[in-house]
Amino acid sequence: MTTERTLDIAAPRLNFFEKVYAFFFAVLFHPVFISLYAAAFLIYLHPSAFVGYSPADKRQVMLIVMMNAVFYPLLTVILLRSLGFIDSILLKTQKDRIIPLIACGIFYFWTYTVFHEQERFYWLLQSFFLGIFLAASGALLANIYAKISLHATGMGGWLGFFLVIMAERSMLMTWPLLAVILLTGLVCSSRLLTSDHKAGDLILGLLLGLVSQAVAAAVVS
Repeated sequence: MTTERTLDIAAPRLNFFEKVYAFFFAVLFHPVFISLYAAAFLIYLHPSAFVGYSPADKRQVMLIVMMNAVFYPLLTVILLRSLGFIDSILLKTQKDRIIPLIACGIFYFWTYTVFHEQERFYWLLQSFFLGIFLAASGALLANIYAKISLHATGMGGWLGFFLVIMAERSMLMTWPLLAVILLTGLVCSSRLLTSDHKAGDLILGLLLGLVSQAVAAAVVS
């Protein structure tokens, strides 16, 4: 049986700057926010994904993403903690992650369905949220055997999404891709500093995120 590891077991001693660095990247690039960043990139920076959409239409799409993929998952975790179903909103143990991952999977699949049922939305948006759903489902299964890094899964998904855009050749992705690769390294480094994650947990998360986006793109395109 897998022994659960918590974030505060054998925690390393960090100086002030290391704590600030680790906290900044762990919070700003928490997996629940990755969908917001990727969607904003597609809506506001991609040259053709939302061409012809009015500013109000773009804001509506962003609102759908914010509510379904960010607000509801966060609210679920807060409610679970308030009702005593989980021990910490930080999801320190594998047990604490089970219900939130199930709930997030439902929210992500619902978001994918909303965009998929409306043909006016660019296929990359549909593919991205299907990929997130697959990643959340894969993380739920992997969580049975290992404490997979959800931060690494999120960053792997973001990186995989940008690789899909690059493969589509709809825009020049050199700098966006390099930026996400750099951020992925910084986020994974922050998790090694402040959590009990091992390198294998991070690699597993990255691979899961990458593969999930590749599979989703193959299904939707």
